[in-house]
Amino acid sequence: APARFGRPAPPPQTGWERLSELWQRDELQRYPEETVNIVKAAFTAGLAGWLYGGLPAFVSARRAFIERSHGELFQNRADAVQSAHRAGLRSFIRYGWRWSWRVTAFVTIFNVVSTGLSVYRDKTTISNFAAAGGFTGALFRMNLGLQGLAGGLVFGTAFGIPAGGLLLALHSLAGESMQEKRSRERRELYERKLAEWQSRLSVTEVLGQT
Repeated sequence: APARFGRPAPPPQTGWERLSELWQRDELQRYPEETVNIVKAAFTAGLAGWLYGGLPAFVSARRAFIERSHGELFQNRADAVQSAHRAGLRSFIRYGWRWSWRVTAFVTIFNVVSTGLSVYRDKTTISNFAAAGGFTGALFRMNLGLQGLAGGLVFGTAFGIPAGGLLLALHSLAGESMQEKRSRERRELYERKLAEWQSRLSVTEVLGQT
């Protein structure tokens, strides 16, 4: 019989099955909401990091250019203003990029680890975020030796606990966590597919009797 007439597969039961489902598309070619949220958070973190590092650098470079260019000659006032803006823009791009990729990498690793732990354990707890923060902080500071590794672990854990508490508070306002929502959607999808399969099966049996 064609595969579409087979009994639908039940929802994933083990942690590894749920993890592998994170990177698989559904029938509508859509990735799971957790994966989409990781991508959105990475983009937002990159933009915020660029602004955080770029805007102060722009102001500082523009001020420094004005202070050291008092003796220079410019064609007119507009030329002087444009030169100052170009100097600030170069610093905005340079320092904004330095902060952007670091913040993006930190947030992405943190979200991947915390989401992976929540999906594997099939529950969202503050310990998932604390472990994700500690791992990410240690990873970023491991090049400084054991002292840097310990410092990054402490800093990351201290960052992960309030961040996780904030996310859990948002989930409580929504009425259900991401895992509860995902489990409910899996169950509803399986029940709908099972009902459709049983309906097709009954139609096939009637045709066979006819």
